[in-house]
Amino acid sequence: QVQLVESGGGLVQAGGSLRLSCAASGRTFSSSAMGWFRQAPGNRREFVATISWNGGRTMYADSVKGRFTISRNNAKNTVTLQMNSLKPEDTAVYYCAARRVPLIGIVTQTYDDWGQGTQVTVSS
Repeated sequence: QVQLVESGGGLVQAGGSLRLSCAASGRTFSSSAMGWFRQAPGNRREFVATISWNGGRTMYADSVKGRFTISRNNAKNTVTLQMNSLKPEDTAVYYCAARRVPLIGIVTQTYDDWGQGTQVTVSS
């Protein structure tokens, strides 16, 4: 099992940037694919980005491609989501999640461990 704690959310103007971090603890982090998801009020939780166990593969939702970058540091047990050119529609609670397999995934139900979430609000 992996315990996850997100940080870095906040309020930013459209066009600005934020950097989300996810601190992980547990023996299996370095062998786990990781993902970021988000959920806006009244919406389902949706996929944002995923990264494989060694960082060799990444995948992004079309809505964030070219603006967001996911990365990981296995030595520090952290996963980061750099968000640039933010838009009001990016406003949501952002969640870090871990899979108990090393390969990337975009389906919410295939993730086993979740953080508590961090709020990102983008004003127009």
